[in-house]
Amino acid sequence: MEPLRAKRVLKQHVKTDALLGVDAVPMGERPAAQPSDSDAAESVVKPAEPGHAHVPVQLTPVGGPLFAAAPPKPRPSLDRETKLRVLGAMNESEVKPCKKCTLCAGRINTVFGEGDADAKLMFIGEGPGQNEDETGRPFVGRAGELLDKMIVAMGLTREQVYIANVVKCRPPNNRAPLPDEVEACWDYLRRQIETINPRVIVTLGGPATKRVLQTDKGITSIRGIWAECKAFNPPVPVMPTFHPAYLLRAYTMENRKKVWSDLQAAMKFIGS
Repeated sequence: MEPLRAKRVLKQHVKTDALLGVDAVPMGERPAAQPSDSDAAESVVKPAEPGHAHVPVQLTPVGGPLFAAAPPKPRPSLDRETKLRVLGAMNESEVKPCKKCTLCAGRINTVFGEGDADAKLMFIGEGPGQNEDETGRPFVGRAGELLDKMIVAMGLTREQVYIANVVKCRPPNNRAPLPDEVEACWDYLRRQIETINPRVIVTLGGPATKRVLQTDKGITSIRGIWAECKAFNPPVPVMPTFHPAYLLRAYTMENRKKVWSDLQAAMKFIGS
């Protein structure tokens, strides 16, 4: 890393220490995230002991048959221009005019997603809120501001990651999307993942985690535990964590440290 960039990243980490509840700037090797729930202990792979050679993280599925109904899709390797063309065409010709579920009746704008088409890291939330519905952009309200600060704390910028939701229209009163609404939008999200081909996905909150991993387990029992999205071949590594909106409601030191631990695991995986 260039000296000026290293200095800038260090300053960013220091500025976000209090926000995320960390007591040290993440530099060099970091330990993998540890689970906090006893019922998920069997899905955990412990990191190498100090002094031992680093062992790559084993990605273990979390609960239930994952995407058993359909064979996994091969993940193509596309150039950037092709990715942008595919994503743009999907948004303009399919998502914007979409009427697959009743959410279309109350929307102002569809919210497709945004970021780097070549992103190594993809964040997936549950659905747009009022600010997102009005602007057509994902995560631009209070939860989005917190997500931006998390991304900066990781030494990245919003433009270097890709951000999307499992549903592209705002659910009424910002409620969680219903199963039929999630399923109506799944093909769009699946094709976004397939096109961008990220090295790792961070799911934000329960609805996103449940659909991407095809599990009925709650986010509190599986956050911080590596899993796989088996809709693709090879599967996409997934790190589940709390949604920024939940973090704003339960802004405790414990929850902030849990989220930071999850983000550190994702950073280490992609070599950031």
